[in-house]
Amino acid sequence: MSEHDITDWQLATLAVRAGQERTAEGEHAEPIFPTSSYVFGSAAEAAARFSGEQPGNIYSRFTNPTVRTFEQRLAAMEGGERCVATSSGMAAILSTCLGLLNQGDHIVSSQSIFGSTVVLFDQHLSRFGIETTFVAQDDVQAWADAIRPETRLLFLETPSNPLTEIADIRKLAELAHQNDCLLVVDNCFCTPILQRPLELGADIVIHSATKYLDGQGRCVGGAVVGSEQLVGEGVYGFLRTAGPTMSAFNAWVFLKGLETLKVRIAAHCQSALTLAQWLEQQVQVERVYYPGLPSHPQHELAIRQMSAAGGIVSFVLKGGKDAAWRLIDSTRLLSITANLGDTKTTITHPATTTHGRMTPEARQAAGIDDGLIRISVGLEDIDDIIRDLSTGLG
Repeated sequence: MSEHDITDWQLATLAVRAGQERTAEGEHAEPIFPTSSYVFGSAAEAAARFSGEQPGNIYSRFTNPTVRTFEQRLAAMEGGERCVATSSGMAAILSTCLGLLNQGDHIVSSQSIFGSTVVLFDQHLSRFGIETTFVAQDDVQAWADAIRPETRLLFLETPSNPLTEIADIRKLAELAHQNDCLLVVDNCFCTPILQRPLELGADIVIHSATKYLDGQGRCVGGAVVGSEQLVGEGVYGFLRTAGPTMSAFNAWVFLKGLETLKVRIAAHCQSALTLAQWLEQQVQVERVYYPGLPSHPQHELAIRQMSAAGGIVSFVLKGGKDAAWRLIDSTRLLSITANLGDTKTTITHPATTTHGRMTPEARQAAGIDDGLIRISVGLEDIDDIIRDLSTGLG
C-alpha cells in the first residue's frame, strides 16, 4: 500500500492495515518470513543490494519483510518517517544512544525512568565516555540548568515508571532544540493510542514492544521511531552492524497485537481509573499515583497531553516493604511479575525488582519508596481485581 493510500486513515485503521504488502499468494493475514538470507538473481544484483544502489532484502539481521511490515505500521501510527525494530526495549535505547552519540557527549535524563535505563546510562555508557545527568522530571528549569555545551540528548519517560510522573513534552522539546539537542521520549506506557510525542515536538520515540504493543506477554522486542535521517541512518546504521535485531516471529506477534491495541488500551484505562479511585479510599494506602486522578500533581498536564490516563496504577502502603510484600503475597488472581501491559493484571514491588539494581540513594531521589507497589491493570473484570486486593488490605 502506498503512503497516499493511508493519508486519511484513522489510528485504529492504521493499526490494522498499515504496512502490509501482499505477496503473489494473496494472503489476507500478514505472512512470517523465517529466513536468515535471500537469493539474488545475479551477482550484479547482489552487489547492487549490498552497496545500497538497489533496495531489497539482504540478510535478516537488518532486512526482513515481516519486521519491515511492523516497522512501517508503527511508524504510521506514531506519525514518524521511519521505524527501526529491535530485540528489546532496552536494545532500542542502546541503539539510539550508540547510533547517535559520540564519546564525550552528554545526556540529560529524567531521574524517574526505568531502573535498567538508569544502569545503562550510569554504568555502561559512562565507560565509553558518554556522561548522564539526572534531573527531576517535572522541573523544566532543572533540565535547562543541566544542559552543557556537550549535551546532545534529553531522555525521558512520560508517564514515568512507576510513579506515573508527567513531563511537558512540548516545553522540553523547545528547550532541547534551543540548545541543539534531541528529545527522546519513551512512549511505552501510552502507546500512540494515548500520546504521540512527535506531534508535540519530540525527535525520537522509544517503545518496548514487549508491553502494550504485544499486550499478551508473549514476546520481547523494541522499536525506535523518528525521522529518516536520525532513525533511518543513525539508528539503523548501528543495528545493521551490531545486530540487536527483532526476529520475524516476534514482529508477526507484535503486528497481531497492534490490531487490537486501541480497544485494549481503552479497557485498561477504564479499569485503572476505577482501581485508582478505590485505592484512594483505603485507609492502609498512604498515596496513589495515577494521572487520571485530580490528586495527581500533573493531572491537568496529563489531560492536555494524553487522551486517557493509561493502565498503570502505583500506590504506597503504610508499613513500608513488609506491608507491601504481605499485600503482594496475599493476592491469588494477580500475577506477581515485573512485566506490564498484559491482558493479565500484574503486581510488583519496584524497590526490589524493576529498580532493585539502583543504589539506595538513586531510588530515594527517584521517589521509589519501600512501600510502593505498581499494578498493571489487565482485562479481567475490575470487581475481581479489587476483590483480590481487598484480601490483603482487610
